[in-house]
Amino acid sequence: MANATLDEIAQRAGVSKGTIYLYFPNKHELFRQSIRSALIPSSGETRSPATGSPSRQLRDTIDQQWELMTCEPALTATRLLAAEQWQYPDLAELYTAEVVTRFTDQVAGILEAGVRAGEFRDIDPLVAARMLAALAVQSASWRTSGVGPFSAQSSEEILRELTEFYFQAIAPLDSAFPQADGA
Repeated sequence: MANATLDEIAQRAGVSKGTIYLYFPNKHELFRQSIRSALIPSSGETRSPATGSPSRQLRDTIDQQWELMTCEPALTATRLLAAEQWQYPDLAELYTAEVVTRFTDQVAGILEAGVRAGEFRDIDPLVAARMLAALAVQSASWRTSGVGPFSAQSSEEILRELTEFYFQAIAPLDSAFPQADGA
């Protein structure tokens, strides 16, 4: 991105440089909006909020977030962000605000409802949501990079393992860790 010129971008897009300036004031804003459109589903793509029990809502939310983080446009955007964040630190802030914080806030609301309903143990919903976001973002990153502990597993296997682990971690204490002596 940093080395690309607007002339090169326009040529690759099949438009004139002037056309780009009709929509974007500069290359940085073009890059920012490209990242944003790849990482944030448009209103037509966004599914309606999950319904049902908090457990069902949480499963659906995790599935939707995983699908978003592992689709090709998001993968490309994430790789670009990793490569360019030193030059464009506001893009890391954009990712945090629009992807991670949005997901964390949504999960925290579901967790709070699940704690009240007795489906999840008494946890701090925001802390537990941040832990899930960290697990999901890092797992997706490792899976899509082709290196690391998840490179040989399918996306579906990783999602299943992540979801099972997380639900075990937030299960009510009497069911989370059965004692060896059966008590």
